[in-house]
Amino acid sequence: MDSEFLFFMQMLLSGLSMGSIYALVALGFVLIYKATSILNLAQGEFLMVGAYICLSITLDFGLNFFASFMLTMVFSVILGLAVERLVLRPLIGEPIISVIMVTLGLTYILRGVVIMIWGNDIRQFNIFPEQPVDFWGVKLTYLYLYSLGISLVLLTVFAIFFKYARTGIFMRAVADHQTAAQSMGISVRGVFAMSWCISAVVSSIGGILVGNIAGVGVDLSYIGLKVLPAVILGGLDSILGAIIGGLIVGILEFLSAGYLDPYIPAINEVFPFIVLVLVLMIKPYGLFGTEEIERV
Repeated sequence: MDSEFLFFMQMLLSGLSMGSIYALVALGFVLIYKATSILNLAQGEFLMVGAYICLSITLDFGLNFFASFMLTMVFSVILGLAVERLVLRPLIGEPIISVIMVTLGLTYILRGVVIMIWGNDIRQFNIFPEQPVDFWGVKLTYLYLYSLGISLVLLTVFAIFFKYARTGIFMRAVADHQTAAQSMGISVRGVFAMSWCISAVVSSIGGILVGNIAGVGVDLSYIGLKVLPAVILGGLDSILGAIIGGLIVGILEFLSAGYLDPYIPAINEVFPFIVLVLVLMIKPYGLFGTEEIERV
């Protein structure tokens, strides 16, 4: 095959793999926003903490990866529940901007705790095989293949959960209209707690996957900032938009790194934000966001 085509396919598939992880983390953003109208700025720190917990249980305590993964999920549920109950529930009725600023403060608290416990050094977390797999000239490592497969499976599971599971339907009802859902006997506060728990879980899974690719360090929380363009691009209140936005951002990041980085160094770090601004100039609510019409 033509070398240019092979290079393009390698960048495309690598971007799709990373984008699927972004989509998973973006799902956590959207779940909280749909249920509570809060933009959780600590999403990246949830991701970082989950990666550190799984790494520490696996390497420091010697448990196998599956056991470490399950214990990390339990910890993530506890973390999400604790944040919702102890930090955010007392702020019900307060201005949204106040609650968002609290989540910003939470980012520094979680980051400080991680530095105190684990330090600033990047630690390698190699669970999946690193050797490349050759697909007709396109080479991808098992890291990217496993990340793509796991992310797509989880996104499918969550799609089925929200469509058919009783709890998932309750969460959709609260997201659509809290008052109507409460009048039907649905526990709105319970849905709030569930949203934060699921958000912490998907972020931790994203952190574990990215940690296997890039290593586990404090800067892992930056992924939360990189996912923001995916969330806003797809639409803050759209689960489908979060998934598609994550895939788009991952693909754009790798294509810009492959084709533009030799001419404009580090362009891949800002290119998704550039595309985000251009899209919002045309569609202010994102590609799949709900447009709000206000009477004046």
